[in-house]
Amino acid sequence: MREVDATILRRLESDVPLVGQVASYIISAGGKRLRPVLLTLMCNALGCTHPQRHSMAAVVEFIHTATLLHDDVVDESTLRRGRATANETFGNPASVLVGDFLYSRAFQMMVETGNMRVMQVLADATNIIAEGEVLQLMNMHDASLDEAAYLRVIRSKTAKLFEASCRLAAILANAAPDVEAACSAYGQSLGTAFQVIDDVLDYDGDSAEMGKNLGDDLREGKATLPLILAMQLGSSQDAALVRQAIETGSTDELPRIIEIVRRTGALERTREAAAAQAQLAVEAARALPVNAYSNSLIELAAQLLQRRS
Repeated sequence: MREVDATILRRLESDVPLVGQVASYIISAGGKRLRPVLLTLMCNALGCTHPQRHSMAAVVEFIHTATLLHDDVVDESTLRRGRATANETFGNPASVLVGDFLYSRAFQMMVETGNMRVMQVLADATNIIAEGEVLQLMNMHDASLDEAAYLRVIRSKTAKLFEASCRLAAILANAAPDVEAACSAYGQSLGTAFQVIDDVLDYDGDSAEMGKNLGDDLREGKATLPLILAMQLGSSQDAALVRQAIETGSTDELPRIIEIVRRTGALERTREAAAAQAQLAVEAARALPVNAYSNSLIELAAQLLQRRS
């Protein structure tokens, strides 16, 4: 990861000072670097020492960071990872344009591999992520959203880059098709579990630990799984209150919404859904060679369910 971080810093360089300033601001904000960690762990699990592995790990972090910059503008977010968002600090235009720079820098770097499959996987993933963002926008304030539609959004918006990160490792390792499929399945399941737990924390987290404001999803009118299940499991009065909050984006009743989500068992059911996805990731990882790195991938899936930020 030291090599990955060095690559990130080197490839952030630009003749336009504001580009580097905004990009460095968000990249240095203390993120988990989970996607590049997955790529490098998976490479090591497969015994891959491809010279481009650190560069590709930087690429997936650039793509992820670009989505964060754009997301925060769309969502009008003011807090991420415990400090002001880039759009709050530098303004919306700078955030959008530097996000574009990170996308284009990522594509420059992937072209340098000269590997058409690498380019195809990353181009497809970036396109699907964008579609997921638009789909989420269309679903805003829609209280009729069901679990299948919710999963479709998060598998496009979040899990796809996890999946691509793991698949890239298999491609760089020249792994057999069945191993590549297992890597891809691990990434998709882990990414899905990650987002489901993230949605739990919006109603069962701590703002200081999470580094963002509780109730942000509700304010944005997002019908996430805890709310979908609360409407299914609660009384008609419970469902009506949650439905109204989603449709209006009002957090005036947030304490009551949190109480409903907890009382109805919606949080436990949501955590169970995340645990099922994490178990699928564990099963996929068992198809990999047995070593310290594949064991770490299995452990990561188990630990994911305990995350608080």
